[in-house]
Amino acid sequence: MTTQRPTLPELARQALSSVQRGYDLLAPKFDHTEYRTPDTVLDATARALRASGPFTDGLDLCCGTGAGVRVLREVCTDRTVGVDFSAGMLAEARYAYATAAPPAPHWVRGDAHALPFRRATFDLVVSFGAFGHFLPAERPHLFAQVRAVLREGGTFAFPMAAPPRPGTAAYWALLGFDAAMRVRNAVWRPRFVMYYRTWPLAEVHRDLLEAGFDVTLHQLPELGHRDDGAPRCRLILATKR
Repeated sequence: MTTQRPTLPELARQALSSVQRGYDLLAPKFDHTEYRTPDTVLDATARALRASGPFTDGLDLCCGTGAGVRVLREVCTDRTVGVDFSAGMLAEARYAYATAAPPAPHWVRGDAHALPFRRATFDLVVSFGAFGHFLPAERPHLFAQVRAVLREGGTFAFPMAAPPRPGTAAYWALLGFDAAMRVRNAVWRPRFVMYYRTWPLAEVHRDLLEAGFDVTLHQLPELGHRDDGAPRCRLILATKR
């Protein structure tokens, strides 16, 4: 397992690949990039979920190298599962948890568009940092997949950061990134779907309701507030009706 960050040529090679191939290439160094979900977000999510639990069986959707599985192991009493379509990322996850205390997580290679699980299998589904890889038109199907694998009353939980205020450096950085990705995908194949501004809270909330969830927003105050007083991050808690 490497402790080195990816080089610029390595990142360029990843960006010119498909999403799956790109993550296979990036996997050995992924945990040393800014793309890994920060521990502060994972810890805040775990604290919030402990107040809603305990849960029995949990699934980390698009688990990558398994950072989010740590949250499941803290709040679930039985089985924890990570699913991802990148063999490289799953290999890193297996390595990271090879010496973890039992029960060991289960790692499953599968596509979030067609989850390879029986219906009503989990009490909790979480996901961290993966939704930029799904276009807005794909949300209803994705949420339907999650709802199908949740037991009645089960919870779908994921953090959502507040968008940067218009005119700030962060706002222009994300706008520029998304614009560059649209140009890249217009002129290059295979596509690499990754956008930061395609999942606004109001639209996500609407699609969850239409998919058959009841939705509550839980502030994560330990992650701070913006200058206008809005929380920097909220935890979406969607309960299967």
